[in-house]
Amino acid sequence: MATPIPAGPVDRSQIKAIGLISGGLDSTLAAKLLLDQGLTVIGMNYSTGFCMNNFRRALDRPGQAPHRVRHEGLRAGSDLEMPVEVVDVADEYLDIVLRPKFGYGSQMNPCIDCRIFMLRRAKQYMEEVGGHFLFTGEVVAQRPMSQHRPTLRLIEKETDLGGFLLRPLSARVLPETIPERLGWVDRERLLGIHGRGRKVQIALAEAYGIREYPQPSGGCCHLTDGTFARRLRDRIAHLNGGRLASEDLVLLKVGRHFRLADRCKAIVGRDEVENRFLEPLRRRFWSAETAEGGSPITLLEGEVPPEVLPLAASITARYSSRRGQAEIEVVFRDPAGTERRLSVAPMRDDDLDRLRI
Repeated sequence: MATPIPAGPVDRSQIKAIGLISGGLDSTLAAKLLLDQGLTVIGMNYSTGFCMNNFRRALDRPGQAPHRVRHEGLRAGSDLEMPVEVVDVADEYLDIVLRPKFGYGSQMNPCIDCRIFMLRRAKQYMEEVGGHFLFTGEVVAQRPMSQHRPTLRLIEKETDLGGFLLRPLSARVLPETIPERLGWVDRERLLGIHGRGRKVQIALAEAYGIREYPQPSGGCCHLTDGTFARRLRDRIAHLNGGRLASEDLVLLKVGRHFRLADRCKAIVGRDEVENRFLEPLRRRFWSAETAEGGSPITLLEGEVPPEVLPLAASITARYSSRRGQAEIEVVFRDPAGTERRLSVAPMRDDDLDRLRI
């Protein structure tokens, strides 16, 4: 698997380590430890379609804090002066999310399958560019599902890496890897972190002058978010034999969602920014807004039978600036621009809750 190394002393600058770089503190430190040993390090970062920061950039909300929209993998690469390859895997990754071999975490996050998938892709890249081994920022027993010792062994077995996977932050509490055995990496200069505490990492970041990194809380993954996971499960449950595509996931990330019928859902913009995001989609979906006053844009996704229109109108009225009135006129437009108007009372909160996804 690895590029052959000539006999004699190892020139570590000729050793090429390929690492999974999320931009979080752990993967950043793992890369830094290897860079400090003189290795050539290349980061890999995957665009899965589920990164919150990527969606925040697309939403373009004014005044958004920079750390909430930046690409953390590229930021880490810039800080460490190492290249980071960003690979779009959204279509492939969706299959992992829908059919994980090893199940889900607390929500719709297939953490074990995710790690296996990413390492398999990284292994493929390593072989293409003549790399020598892979590394990650994993810490033994830090995450409940994917970082206990049996799971780490399972991941290495499933990826067929056979000793060529190094975890620099926990290397000294794990069996010696081939890169260590061959002298490509000095094991004594690696770490032996174990458990969920982060004092060692934070102290090391301070020593290295690394001050920009996201806080660890499931990363920026939509799949760990309870609201998004609930919407995704609902979407899957109402496919009715259809196939979910990666572009279908965009609408799960925006607005308020209400199930109106088996094949129809309302998506209601929460503010001007979300309305602006939803506006171009009116060419594809039925839409609704109040005839007067401030109004959300409501999209109707799926089939639109006549009986759902009063429900959609009442929901739209409820979130308009005129929701205190007894009756509000709502204008519907189909994708061709044909209008239909209904006058309705704003929906009561208990009725909203029954429809809310």
